[in-house]
Amino acid sequence: MAQINRPTMEEDKVHAFSSPMPLMSEHWKTEEGKKSNPSTLSEVLGLRELFSPQVWRASLAELVGTAVLVFAIDAIVISSIETNISAPNLVLSILVAIIAAILLIATNPVSGGHINPVITFSAALVGIISFSRAAVYIFMQCVGGVLGALALKAVVNSSLEKTFSLGGCTLTVVTPGPQGPITVGIETGQALWLEIICTFIFLFASIWMAFDHRQAHAMGKVMVLSIVGIVVGVLVFISTTVTTVKGYAGAGMNPARCLGPALVRGGHLWTGHWVFWVGPTISCFAFYLYVKLIPRQHFHAEGYKHDIFNYVKTLPK
Repeated sequence: MAQINRPTMEEDKVHAFSSPMPLMSEHWKTEEGKKSNPSTLSEVLGLRELFSPQVWRASLAELVGTAVLVFAIDAIVISSIETNISAPNLVLSILVAIIAAILLIATNPVSGGHINPVITFSAALVGIISFSRAAVYIFMQCVGGVLGALALKAVVNSSLEKTFSLGGCTLTVVTPGPQGPITVGIETGQALWLEIICTFIFLFASIWMAFDHRQAHAMGKVMVLSIVGIVVGVLVFISTTVTTVKGYAGAGMNPARCLGPALVRGGHLWTGHWVFWVGPTISCFAFYLYVKLIPRQHFHAEGYKHDIFNYVKTLPK
């Protein structure tokens, strides 16, 4: 078990699971080992981390992890449908669960294992990481999403790229019809609700365990991150099955994964793209509200400990 008292020069390090901190967190202590109590807006936001080499070096794991995630998942989307198997949604969901769990385990010791703006933003809202670290991570995740989409574009032929929209997040597609091209898919409102509901379930049913150091240490890193992967897979299966509509790619639950193919491929991938950002954002705030409403003794998270409420209190009156 790592020691509790640490000098301030180590504050920027992202601690591994063996630390008494929860998964996906950072450590914020004073020289005496006590939690700091910042009084300025700069301290609450953790602005010093914007210029911390340690934070930027840790964020490389977010970039690489997200790039691999986008490449792998989008390739799985294309291959599971192209192979004409009887239950492509089920195969897709299982493979997504496996790859997500593996990448979370791989990136956790370096950056905390987010590879998803939803995880990063919710961690900042509840006070596990600073908003400045969250901004760095989300930026690198988006860059990683673009790199992953570029890598996939480089290895698939133009016909597959066009047919499967580079495996990106879609609400609708244009297909040939008896009277000419027709648009098939789901309505924006329906997609938004699916995004909100699935993302909140993702946070409530799995990320909660990673944020709570009691559960994280009792169950073990591999078990917790495997559960995160399983929940993602189940939600992918539910969202793609409940609609049974061609053209809808299912709940994104990861804006960076949706952004990469949209920037690289463009076209109809931008149709309703805002849904894959607005939906998860609403879910993150709903999750934060849930954390604030439950009795404090039932949420045992450690980390930065200066959430969005502390930020609001520091604003000029």
